[in-house]
Amino acid sequence: MKIKSTRSMEGIEKSLKKIKVQTEAPVDSWNPKFCGNLDIRIVKDGSWLYQGSKINRYSLVKLFSSILKKEGDNYYLVTPAEKIGIMVDFAPFVVTAINFLGQGKSQKISFTTNLGETFDLNYLHLFRINFNPKTNEPHPYVIVRKNLEALIDRKSFYRFVDLACIEKYRGQDWFGVWSHNCFFPITQNKNLYD
Repeated sequence: MKIKSTRSMEGIEKSLKKIKVQTEAPVDSWNPKFCGNLDIRIVKDGSWLYQGSKINRYSLVKLFSSILKKEGDNYYLVTPAEKIGIMVDFAPFVVTAINFLGQGKSQKISFTTNLGETFDLNYLHLFRINFNPKTNEPHPYVIVRKNLEALIDRKSFYRFVDLACIEKYRGQDWFGVWSHNCFFPITQNKNLYD
């Protein structure tokens, strides 16, 4: 049974203005009671919708993303006083740019999200890929912070795959990338789109 929140988006925004929220709020230390769900949905392209309409205020989306928390398969906007459920279709963030510096094992790959967060691919920001069982379409993800992921957009994923090579990984040949002297496997079959 879904509980509808009596809170509005504007009410949450007013509450947030009372507390200082930086790029990453301490949401793991905030454990308020669940207040219900709010009709906010993050769709595949990273857009935030409120009651079906796109939220066009970048500063508001950025603020909301700073108080986002994932528990199990559920996403919440969390303040010290409230915990409100929202829907996320694929991932709360989208990687829109990829950069790299250097070559080979010591190269450094960095990602930038639709909300301007930049981070390096490393053991804190792991990469994974799911394949659609019907179409074999890849859905690549990378951890942005804690257990919040970004879906890597198509153009960035093509650039990512261009950096890949074949390496021995756990005794088998894998197609993958190096970043910060760590190998990140993509697939054992380098023909991702066959």
